[in-house]
Amino acid sequence: MWRLPAWPALLYGGASAVCFIFYAIDKAAARAGRRRTPESTLLLLGLCCGWPGAVLAQQWLRHKSSKTSFQLAFWATVAANLAAFCWLAQR
Repeated sequence: MWRLPAWPALLYGGASAVCFIFYAIDKAAARAGRRRTPESTLLLLGLCCGWPGAVLAQQWLRHKSSKTSFQLAFWATVAANLAAFCWLAQR
């Protein structure tokens, strides 16, 4: 039932790396007072398989980890991604 090819791991790994980089860039911009990455972009990157990298960035960089409204939206996108993954994996 759950026999998956290797490409989902590559997809999630690559998307996670990109997402982590975006969080790091946004954290640096926040500290320097520069233009920030929109939260909608960070959420979209997480939704598009990058959420594991976002979780790491939130913990390691201490970025976007305490803003409640963002966390609610973020975990909703994680749930949506996991639901889509499970649905596609059963096909």
